Amino acid sequence: MSQDKEPRRRFLRQVLAIVPAATTLGGATTVAVSQPAMADSSEPGKPRAYTPTYFTAPEWAFLNAAVDHLIPSDQYGAGALETGVPEFIDRQMETPYGQGQLWYMQGPFTPDAPPEFGYQLPYPPRELYKKGLAEFDAAIRQQYGHGYVELNTQQREKMMGEFEKGDQGSLKMATIPPAALFNLLLQNVHEGYFCDPTDGGNKGMGSWKMIGFPGARADYYDWVDQYGRTYPLPPISRG
Repeated sequence: MSQDKEPRRRFLRQVLAIVPAATTLGGATTVAVSQPAMADSSEPGKPRAYTPTYFTAPEWAFLNAAVDHLIPSDQYGAGALETGVPEFIDRQMETPYGQGQLWYMQGPFTPDAPPEFGYQLPYPPRELYKKGLAEFDAAIRQQYGHGYVELNTQQREKMMGEFEKGDQGSLKMATIPPAALFNLLLQNVHEGYFCDPTDGGNKGMGSWKMIGFPGARADYYDWVDQYGRTYPLPPISRG
């Protein structure tokens, strides 16, 4: 990701327009399910200490490396790793969303259907991650002899670029379309980065502070007519 301030902020503004009604994988709506907030035991600028409940250690290592690549930290704000995005994704896998209970999951499934027909695989998010991460890792190991976590910066950039191209790129996975897994990962990263901290991500409200979002304040009446003025109060969480 560019280190220039304006491209980063333009990217974040575009994402923010999507997040409130987040759509994953061609039509399936992701709903962040609140869970009890965890105590923040991390040091500033470092990931929160957290043990995943769904992902295995190798999957967790990949997830951390991938989200750090998608939204890295820079001089303008915290990245996805520091704001706890991997924790958000792991916790969502144990919710009705992760188990596919919020999606229509009956066949027939037509993976080659146009995007407007919605999600066309028989796997809920947690199974799509499980199968997809294994196939993604296998594809990388076939090319480099080791997994994504062991790649250098240039190799990670190249493989993430092929991953983003989806079915149009050179990355070939056994059964899971690369586009389906990438879209799920990217959408969940967006959601975890901008969510309320009670959902597990946005630790310290880092993304809200960077873009000036006031959070869950209930009353803005005094500021309705004060156009052009910077809102002076810090963001607050609903928790």
